[in-house]
Amino acid sequence: MSTHPPQAADMGNGPTTDAGTPGIGARLWRRDLAHYPDPARRYGYLAIVVVTTVVLYYMLYVQYAVATSIITNYHMSYTYFVWVSVIGNAVGAFTSLIAGFADRWGRANLVVYGLLVAGLLLLLGLPNSPNETAYLILFAAVGFVEGIVLVATPALIRDFSPQLGRATAMGYWTMGPVLGSLVVTVVTSSTLDSSTWQDELRYSGIAGLIMFVIALLGLRELSPGMRDQVMVSLHDRKLVEARAERAAPVRESQQTWRQMLHLDVVGSAIAISLFLLLYFAAVGNFVVYFSANFGYSQQRTNGLANWYWGANAIALVVAGLLSDLVKVRKPFMLVGGLGSIAVTSTFAVLATHPHTGYYTFAVLFIGIGALSGIAYAPWMASFTETVERRNPAATATGLAVWGWIIRIVVAVSSAFVPIVVTSASPLVEHGTEVATAQAQAAPALAVVDAHPEIFAQLAKYPPTAIPPALAQQAAREVGPADLALVQKAQPQLKILREHGPEVQKAVADGPGQWQTWWWVTVGGQVVFIPFIFVMAGRWSPKKAREDAERHRGYVDSEVSALADGGARPAS
Repeated sequence: MSTHPPQAADMGNGPTTDAGTPGIGARLWRRDLAHYPDPARRYGYLAIVVVTTVVLYYMLYVQYAVATSIITNYHMSYTYFVWVSVIGNAVGAFTSLIAGFADRWGRANLVVYGLLVAGLLLLLGLPNSPNETAYLILFAAVGFVEGIVLVATPALIRDFSPQLGRATAMGYWTMGPVLGSLVVTVVTSSTLDSSTWQDELRYSGIAGLIMFVIALLGLRELSPGMRDQVMVSLHDRKLVEARAERAAPVRESQQTWRQMLHLDVVGSAIAISLFLLLYFAAVGNFVVYFSANFGYSQQRTNGLANWYWGANAIALVVAGLLSDLVKVRKPFMLVGGLGSIAVTSTFAVLATHPHTGYYTFAVLFIGIGALSGIAYAPWMASFTETVERRNPAATATGLAVWGWIIRIVVAVSSAFVPIVVTSASPLVEHGTEVATAQAQAAPALAVVDAHPEIFAQLAKYPPTAIPPALAQQAAREVGPADLALVQKAQPQLKILREHGPEVQKAVADGPGQWQTWWWVTVGGQVVFIPFIFVMAGRWSPKKAREDAERHRGYVDSEVSALADGGARPAS
């Protein structure tokens, strides 16, 4: 991890003072803290940010858990539903860049009022969409909010977590999307039997509005003077506060974006985005995949996914704690990355094994979830430390670069799934319809199969134009009762004639196509490995401890110099 001396650069609006008592309106808008918070308050702010992230991703991901119901309700094609996700993520990508200005504007209000907007959209907007176009537009609005909060929340986590405790804090923050997914699957698997898809969206909107009230009243942030410095440990607190008080406020540097456009920042952001391709597919496509390939219901798939999210959530926290304990990040990233490649490869192989059992997948999901968590929490800590190595006052800018890249990768990968897995569209759009028709028309199909030649002759004519001689022959060979049975089943037989062949082909082609996509996700994990080496931080715990000890001595000398009135100017 980095042990650069604390810096105060690009102070924005300068430090907050304690002068005056602001009114309630000001208190709900001006959230800067004049001093670094004590442990209880700091943990409280971190908890609000983490729970906010959980609720936000609950609101974002709930539509994927009820995807087939939404598609059926609006008579969407599967491709259209995919493009709802693509456009939402593309919008989120560009609003992530807007959130980069949180280095100047602050972070807390972006989070607080983002919750309000998202909660209203999920409670009142999306469930009442009159058509698929309105649904797409409103989901894009949710993506707009998510792109901003995606950047602002980890920026707050970074601000309130010194480097020596950051992997743990980032582990908890990263649980946000994971626990959001877990909340989705737990709620939907428990309530879908008695609720509609609109109800599921409303439940998440209510959760968002409750969280808005909590954040409105409870969330604060560091003043620009404090957050623009590197803080290695809580031992730095006095020095950070003193420098924040003494530093003259300056305008935000125009070079902060350029400072982030380096391999260690951009390359690492691309690498982690590709590493997470399987996670994105799990969120957006597992319901479709397990329904098409293994005949799972929405509830059963969501229950299976709980193994993934649960293992991932635990691993994120444990890996963060261990990474902070030994003071290194890179070994965890390497072990998690290589392990995830191995287990995901096994998952890809099983795509063409239709008799694979539920608990085999559960074990694989535990492995994938745990190993990706081991890699990701230390990566988030290392990434913010890599950004700080470039400019600690540009943390939100660096996270905006990451947010833009990760949302673009999500959008592009979502768009490519139906291109690679062409079988998904006919199975999602007509698979259930064909299966139902086949079941209802089974007796009639048995009659047709028993007399193929006569029914081939009958099919050449409209029902009202069958030649009398042919009709009499059919009555003799088939029997009036069986002819009536076939006639009654004509609507189902029409469905089978129109969509049966393409659905049958999709069933045959689907496993191989999905397997191809799972191999793509393995390739993304392979790309992740070499970029570990360009990031900030040590490989050796011993050298990391030595860095921390040297930094502690530096801070002590600086605090002594400040006490004597002879501190060097902050740089």
